[in-house]
Amino acid sequence: MKPASLPPRAGVGFKPEHFSAIDQAPQPLGFFEVHAENYMGAGGPPHAKLTRLRQDYALSIHGVGLSIGAMQPLDRDHLARLKSLCDRYEPESFSEHLAWSSHGGVFLNDLLPLPYTEATLARVAEHIDTVQDLLKQQMLLENPATYLTFTESTIEETDFLAELVRLTGCGLLLDVNNVFVAATNHNLDPRAYLASFPLAAVREIHLSGHSETIDDAGALLLIDSHDTPVKDPVWTLYEEVLERTGPIASLIEWDNDVPDWPVLLSQAAAANARLDATARRRAA
Repeated sequence: MKPASLPPRAGVGFKPEHFSAIDQAPQPLGFFEVHAENYMGAGGPPHAKLTRLRQDYALSIHGVGLSIGAMQPLDRDHLARLKSLCDRYEPESFSEHLAWSSHGGVFLNDLLPLPYTEATLARVAEHIDTVQDLLKQQMLLENPATYLTFTESTIEETDFLAELVRLTGCGLLLDVNNVFVAATNHNLDPRAYLASFPLAAVREIHLSGHSETIDDAGALLLIDSHDTPVKDPVWTLYEEVLERTGPIASLIEWDNDVPDWPVLLSQAAAANARLDATARRRAA
């Protein structure tokens, strides 16, 4: 099984509207990331652009519709399209979410949370094994941004993730914004969460912005909206993670209200500055 191998630099999610700016000159980026489901067609402009980028940059393929936590078996047609895509581009990394998004053949267009139980653990581990056996590649699993918890959960989320790593050999994608969002929504300490997170298994980090609203009880509610710059508390948590792990491939996610290319590139530069500072401190 091929391990994930992205360079320990900042990357960004590729958006077609940025292609012309990107193609004008080499970009100071370690990699680009795309959503798998946007490239499951046979050809056309999306593949032409991605093929051009793949010539010069490492690639991360990030799934949003595999429904790794679904009660039912994984969709075979979706798996076949995913395998075709990964065979075509041979990405350095493939990742998915710890969530479910389909049931009874219906795709729900959302990443829905799971109860953390022994039964869920066994089902998710089985699905990860299926994906890794098919792709012959290590899969990374992303921690979720959540807005509710389940009374039937019997396993802490970090322990759940650690056990999946042990059972399947998968890696982890640590979304630092998701940590901050979920911890705020559940009145938890994000640093306590990260203290118990299996950081040794992390092969990629996600950074993004979030929005604020007020719930029906008048309490602050954070939404993982991917439509703003990375917020200061998330940068701080990121720096603390890097102090423990060293430099790791780090993606700027900006999927809604997408800015002009220089704005997105400046966010990647901010991540690269922190990666470089961490490398210097560790070298010293």
